[in-house]
Amino acid sequence: MKISIFGLGYVGAVSAGCLARDGHQVIGCDIDPHKLELLKNGVTPIIEEGMQELIANAAQSGRLTVTSDTQAAVDGSEISLICVGTPSAKTGGQDLSAVKRLAEQLGEALGKKRDYHVVVIRSTVLPGTVEGVIQPILEARSGKKAEVDFGLCFQPEFLREGSSIKDYDHPPYTVVGVRSERAKAALHALFGHLPCEFIGTDIKTAEMLKMCCNTFHALKITFANEVGRISQAMGVDSFAVMDLVTKDRHLNISPAYLKPGFAFGGSCLPKDVKALMNLAKTNHVEAPMIGGIMGSNQAHVDHAVETVLSSGKRKVGMVGLSFKAGTDDLRESPLVTIAERFIGKGLELRIWDPEVSLARLVGANKRYIEESIPHISSLMVKGVEEVIDHAEVLIVGLKTQPLPKVIAERIRPEQLVLDLAGLPNKSELAAKYQGVCW
Repeated sequence: MKISIFGLGYVGAVSAGCLARDGHQVIGCDIDPHKLELLKNGVTPIIEEGMQELIANAAQSGRLTVTSDTQAAVDGSEISLICVGTPSAKTGGQDLSAVKRLAEQLGEALGKKRDYHVVVIRSTVLPGTVEGVIQPILEARSGKKAEVDFGLCFQPEFLREGSSIKDYDHPPYTVVGVRSERAKAALHALFGHLPCEFIGTDIKTAEMLKMCCNTFHALKITFANEVGRISQAMGVDSFAVMDLVTKDRHLNISPAYLKPGFAFGGSCLPKDVKALMNLAKTNHVEAPMIGGIMGSNQAHVDHAVETVLSSGKRKVGMVGLSFKAGTDDLRESPLVTIAERFIGKGLELRIWDPEVSLARLVGANKRYIEESIPHISSLMVKGVEEVIDHAEVLIVGLKTQPLPKVIAERIRPEQLVLDLAGLPNKSELAAKYQGVCW
């Protein structure tokens, strides 16, 4: 295929070399004449193992050429990969000046080109940038319509400096944010041979994915370092600790706990997070990330409460009270916290939880219910139907069968459902629906 690449930094240069190596005709375009001269002479503009040979072979083969002329690059290619930088702005956001400037030039070039062309944004941008910032510029300057006259996609890259060629050849997956099958097919023809899953999604999801991945990497590094310093203070081998942590592929290094949901609770997580943070403080170790966990967890509880209070509705029903479905454990349950907040605000509350109702009679938590939360216990009813019928706002903290079906059959259009559990049949609900963080 004929590919133009705009921006010949790490991502652009590596992509240019690898695509040329794989047999494609590549036109590299950059505003820096020094980079262009280096590449023209087969010299890599970045220092990394394997890059000198890769670029030298690409230039020698004649499959890699360079230019500073945007029109020539667009006219000579079918697909343009946009790899210009999006550095931090002084405000903490992204500086999109290079992206906007290039979008103006690309728009002018697209306006003069008769053939269909695919523009692929690979620069890391915030969700909404491609459709809200780049697309309007391209359309205004070209006089053409995205997905009609030209394709517009976002494809996040997962290249690490120092191992970028290896990462290019063995990505975790290829994800493309795309709105047309024609543009998707073009990218599949370009990257579909790589030994990984090819995934098409919407543009905003792909944009958010890239930001999420980088933040998650930073989170993991910070967590390991904070655990390392706390372990060091206690004379514990931090490498041994983290090696064992990562050997757990069921809960630790896995999809477990990595789905949006409600706040955590129970007898283990809150107390152990607090205990570890107290250990850090008593040993004069700063661990701000671990120290922020409980505050972040509380913010989810506050968000749920505020959602209900801001609705202006007074009658609230809660389906679920324990911290985890299928148990009667109310210790540190965020649902108990919510219920107490509603009581304090004078709302008319009704609660149903099948396990907790049973615990009031025979369960291990019977004494806790009677002694610690008798004010909540008195608001519990015998059936979920009573809670649904009472509520102007229904808070769903359980999704065990047959609850989703019962809720869908009984809910009314004028009611609000605040879903904390992730109901599988939300599209069937007649009421107004809102997920707690989705």
